[in-house]
Amino acid sequence: MSLFPSLPLLLLSVLAASYSETVTSEDAQKTCPAVIACSSPGINGFPGKDGRDGTKGEKGEPGQGLRGLQGPPGKLGPPGNPGPSGSPGAKGQKGDPGASQDCDSSLVNSERKALQTEMNRIKKWVTFSLGKQVGQKLFLTNGETMTFDKVKALCAQFQASVATPMSQAENTAIQSLVKEEAFLGITDEETEGQFVDLTGRRLTYTNWNEGEPNNADSREDCVVLLRSGRWNDVPCSSPYLAICEFPV
Repeated sequence: MSLFPSLPLLLLSVLAASYSETVTSEDAQKTCPAVIACSSPGINGFPGKDGRDGTKGEKGEPGQGLRGLQGPPGKLGPPGNPGPSGSPGAKGQKGDPGASQDCDSSLVNSERKALQTEMNRIKKWVTFSLGKQVGQKLFLTNGETMTFDKVKALCAQFQASVATPMSQAENTAIQSLVKEEAFLGITDEETEGQFVDLTGRRLTYTNWNEGEPNNADSREDCVVLLRSGRWNDVPCSSPYLAICEFPV
């Protein structure tokens, strides 16, 4: 058997042994343990999923540094409830008199004249259809019968008073309106036998029926106008026709 074929193998063994003696333990850690470990780095993999948020920690102590600048003001909040009224202030000085606007006197006069004409026309229509006018009095009736107190209230509601004839002409005008007995504004409620009008004045004109007033049953304190035009005293609680007089 020849020695030459094993010579290369022998030389390789000697070189490997001598090289291993020169390598320190630290260099041995840097030496690749295998051929595969010394290959080029692989491609990076996909990033892992984010982890879950941890629980919120406790509020820390305020810092010791300088305080930051104040931020801008926030949005305006809703208005609050109104507070109580304050005490009245001191009275101010009297102001200067205002300047009156110039009025067209001719226009005012013409409007007043037209209004007066219309009022006169209405008054004539009312007088012709419903009432009778004597001098400065207009007598009107609504055709209803009621007690004396209700007649007074009815007339007062229209700024009038119960019809009270102060002359024969007024008595005749009232008589022409009625077809039944009607109350007059005359009573002796204050003093028996002393008949006065509703303002308390003594009568200057009377037209009593024969034998009247007689205060029958001691309770006749009001006066009615009979269909004949004569007067008669009656109880104020009895219902009779209402007639009012209006100033014109």
